[in-house]
Amino acid sequence: MKTRCTWSLDSFEAYEKYHDEEWGVPVHDDRVHFEFLILEGAQAGLNWATIVKKREGYRSCFADFDPEIVAQYVQAKIEELLQNPAIIRNKLKVNGAVINAQKFLEVQAEFGTFDKYVWSFVNDKPIVNTWKNSSEVPATTAVSDALSKDLKKRGFKFVGSTIMYAYMQACGLVNDHTTDCFRYKEV
Repeated sequence: MKTRCTWSLDSFEAYEKYHDEEWGVPVHDDRVHFEFLILEGAQAGLNWATIVKKREGYRSCFADFDPEIVAQYVQAKIEELLQNPAIIRNKLKVNGAVINAQKFLEVQAEFGTFDKYVWSFVNDKPIVNTWKNSSEVPATTAVSDALSKDLKKRGFKFVGSTIMYAYMQACGLVNDHTTDCFRYKEV
């Protein structure tokens, strides 16, 4: 049996698969970056398992995470989404996702890609931590603080430092697999 990060244990198959195949793997695809911005923002105040269960609903409702399409959502579309039980029906979060799509496109226009922008915060290489257990992992860091501050300055929503640290973990800007986890050395 494989040793995993304790946060991924005692859950359901899709959650374990997320840990085993995605979490901490460096992302360089702008659409995946946008997906995790939406999902991490939706997760605020909830647990990640809830979001994993609703991920396909988000994929469907948010145009397969295409920021160019989501940026054009009008109020009628937002109202339609707020009636859809496949996602978290929180008006601020849904509106925030649309605003973030618009701001995401602005970052792409300025930097060429969102990937180039976000990876600049870690000098273009993942931060590799050496946590022995999950209780050592911080909720925020100086880097997530800086990323959060810059995104907020650009008008992004639901990008507080804790959310951005979770985003950094998900997108592999930081490797926070515990050292005993089978994924630690693989990532």
